[in-house]
Amino acid sequence: MAKKIFPKEDVCVGCHLCEVYCVYAHSKYKKPNIKAHELVKLYIKHKDSKPTPRILIEEKSGTWTTFALQCRHCDDAPCTKACITGAMKRLEDGRIICDEEKCVGCWSCIMACPHGAVRRGENKKAASKCDLCLELGEPACVKNCPNEALEIKEV
Repeated sequence: MAKKIFPKEDVCVGCHLCEVYCVYAHSKYKKPNIKAHELVKLYIKHKDSKPTPRILIEEKSGTWTTFALQCRHCDDAPCTKACITGAMKRLEDGRIICDEEKCVGCWSCIMACPHGAVRRGENKKAASKCDLCLELGEPACVKNCPNEALEIKEV
């Protein structure tokens, strides 16, 4: 069984805190028990060296409909097949990750992803995508969503 994040678009208000906490979880500026208002200040202060959010809030134009978009860790993972260096790979626990040391920035994975969940890293040549924050015990976006619009399930 693999873990996957599922958005609940009926309760997402588009606050983008999942994106902010994702950036924080993958940054080098971690502080214990940081509050959202401190986090936003930290995000702005270090904007030149911040990582790319690995989750993205999509907003349907002209409506209040919003939902979180992140890697689905597909069973058939087209991104892994498109990767010319083997940087995009599946781990034994089912996660699809990008080995940033191997990635050459050809962006084949971005073009192959049917969900638009793989993006170009802001400050580096490597692709960026959700890694489920498993080293944290729970994805930062799921843990910190104020409306519980994201949930992680075993599938």
